[in-house]
Amino acid sequence: MNSVGLITEYNPFHNGHLHHLHESLRVTGSDVSIAVMSGHFLQRGEPALVDKWQRSEMALVAGVDLVVELPLPWACSSAPDFACGGVQALTALGVDCLCFGSESGAIESLQKCSRLLCSQDAVVSQKTAELLRQGMNYPQARQRVMAQLLPEGESAETLATPNNILGIEYLNAITQTQSPLRAATIKRIGAGYHDMQPGQDGIASATGIRQKLVDGADIEAYLPAAVFALLKQGLSEAEVFSAERYYQLLLAQVFRDPVGLTHYALVENGIENRLLNVAEQAMSLEELLDGLKSRQLTRTRIQRLLVSILLAMDKIIVQQLYSSGPRYLHLLAASKKGQQFLAQSRKQRTLPLIQNFSRIYPRLKRYYGVNSTNYSLAVHQLELELRATKIYTLLLKKYSGDNRNRDFYEVLRTAE
Repeated sequence: MNSVGLITEYNPFHNGHLHHLHESLRVTGSDVSIAVMSGHFLQRGEPALVDKWQRSEMALVAGVDLVVELPLPWACSSAPDFACGGVQALTALGVDCLCFGSESGAIESLQKCSRLLCSQDAVVSQKTAELLRQGMNYPQARQRVMAQLLPEGESAETLATPNNILGIEYLNAITQTQSPLRAATIKRIGAGYHDMQPGQDGIASATGIRQKLVDGADIEAYLPAAVFALLKQGLSEAEVFSAERYYQLLLAQVFRDPVGLTHYALVENGIENRLLNVAEQAMSLEELLDGLKSRQLTRTRIQRLLVSILLAMDKIIVQQLYSSGPRYLHLLAASKKGQQFLAQSRKQRTLPLIQNFSRIYPRLKRYYGVNSTNYSLAVHQLELELRATKIYTLLLKKYSGDNRNRDFYEVLRTAE
């Protein structure tokens, strides 16, 4: 059974994602699709529109065969760590190929940039750091350095667009982790990643769709019918993310322990002092973000920093997890074909795949040994994700569940 992996967020699943799914299966000749999907907090440092179980069910009804959660430290991180976590997860599942969307649509040009970055890693890091000290933000600095290193006639424009950037990081991660994953890409169509308006073909970006929801506009045309029905139900029950609740909980965490802010990932170079000053005056999440922006700090990095504070993501533990890679994976949804894939690939898997959390501690102990470093890291990963799930329920406009420790109670989503 040939398999293709997709590293995703599905926030929400839309027609562009459906195109990616179908084309990935076609161009790789695969029989089954496996999505490694971010949980409740996303790569750009934003809480998800709806919870991970609703989003995995949307993926399932749209035709994805298997949905596995990308663990939190990698899901809410910069492009290199996000990509590395996704690649490590797919590799651990025994997936054959990774297929991602890109503005380029040409795997050869992306591989050329990736090879250059990997071979010149020390030079790229040094020159990038110099530009950062001069006040340039990271994406701009990386593009400038690459423009200097690429052979004459080659363009650094490849590094100027978000999906190309992420695609190159996927290729870097495959090389750096020595993963056997093959790589393929399809050209992104429709609206660009940041575009608020749909493209000429009627495909809108997830960002644009979320903005339309804020504006009260109709989004039905931009989602597969079965997905729209599920999202409509979630919206009608008000179990969707509330920026106001997030802002209030975040400020409570900031004011609770100002001295302890430096313990959290991404809180560095005195940003905690600026955060405290801005938080005392900001009247909304947008005002807080605007007050923290600078030439050196992109909005995305600030958003990830705020999630780190909200979830109390200890910087030492997060760095240890980045160094080790995910210590287990959480299965969220599976079609019948997805279940067949799991049965056939069982011996190829190199990480515990957890479906029912009721026995997760004994299972991790058996797998790693109770006194091992890996068991300790697995427990740290688990504690972060359990905390993220419970706190996420506090960010919803309305939560109707019986227990906030949902990872122990939610059942696997299934479909034919």
